[in-house]
Amino acid sequence: MTTTAVTEQGSGHARYTFRLRMSSTALAGLEAEWARCRWVWNECVAMSRKVHAANRGAAKKVTCGPAQLDRILTEARQSMAWLREGASVPQQQIIRDFAKSRTKALKDIKAGLPMWQRAGMPRAKRRRDALPTLNYTRRGFRIKDGRLHLAGGMVLSVVWSRDLPSAPSSVRVYRDRLGHWYCSFVVATETVPLPATGRAIGVDWGVKEVATTTSDRHDLPHAQHGRSAAHQLARYQRMMARRKTPKNRPDTAGYRKARTAVAKLHKKTARQRTDTARKWARTVVRDFDQLAVEDFRPKFLAKTTMARKAADAAIGATKTALIEQARKHGRTVHLVHPAHTTMDCARCGARTKHALPLSERTYTCTACGTSSPRDKNSAHVMLVRAGLNPAGADLVSPAPCQRSGEVS
Repeated sequence: MTTTAVTEQGSGHARYTFRLRMSSTALAGLEAEWARCRWVWNECVAMSRKVHAANRGAAKKVTCGPAQLDRILTEARQSMAWLREGASVPQQQIIRDFAKSRTKALKDIKAGLPMWQRAGMPRAKRRRDALPTLNYTRRGFRIKDGRLHLAGGMVLSVVWSRDLPSAPSSVRVYRDRLGHWYCSFVVATETVPLPATGRAIGVDWGVKEVATTTSDRHDLPHAQHGRSAAHQLARYQRMMARRKTPKNRPDTAGYRKARTAVAKLHKKTARQRTDTARKWARTVVRDFDQLAVEDFRPKFLAKTTMARKAADAAIGATKTALIEQARKHGRTVHLVHPAHTTMDCARCGARTKHALPLSERTYTCTACGTSSPRDKNSAHVMLVRAGLNPAGADLVSPAPCQRSGEVS
């Protein structure tokens, strides 16, 4: 097994998101701009399907990359005055987004991933479903007198909740399900090193406890934010079901109100999970220099009986928050492959002959006789596989692991 060391030296990039106060003029301009970009996206989808049909059984394959789509966009802007009224920057950027999405889907198909695991091909965006998202590069916007000026003459008022650390290289303007508009800047950030502690920690992900570590004080219990909101969410969803309109009919005011209540509750729960993850990650990064983290991919849990509880645990978001905080403060994260981490003994390195069932929560080594909680043993295994000296960890002595190495 291998571990990957993730470090960040010098400068990196981060997103700074701010709320927008929308005037009627700015709102009309953004919606018109999004209508043009949505048309460009749908034309890209149609061209992609046309190329796919033409390539069936053809000896010479036809490509559908950003270069070809850019030429089509140039011709369309020359022939359509409506398209020329909008700025070219967001229209070009939506072609880049389409190309990235299509490349990812083709890569997953070529890799032979199952249908439920791979990314789907880009689909057409319907006006009633798709949320506006406009991307601008450096030449498409500027910040002047505390306001955001976009290409096309649109001026937006930004709620500056904090200062930008540097000049932004791009900005994304988007609307969420609640109808709130935001702008998200990409800026260069500098590493803010924390005082060295000389300590290391192992992190094992789970469902009963989101994170089990080699330090009892830094374990992250399951907060169950989604379960707390389940009763109220079910009430709002029943309201939506009662007020749902027939297909191809405009939504009623009552249905839109119930849908907004559901979206508001979902957003509140997501923010609670993010807040819990970031606070825990800051504590871990502040107290430890080296982090041995299980490189766990929780996507497969969506097909198990633990799907709801696993989704509420937000393991992926917590792992992302931990890595981001480590990069921000110059800590080293060792991503450990999760294979057999529940079968190995952290003390002697012996491996059980059979995988342990989930109902068995205590790990007992048949070679050295060590007995410890299953998740705690796995957290200590992370330290050993990462090549860190676990002498300072609770009840763990240094043990060589011939099956692991470190790749930086």
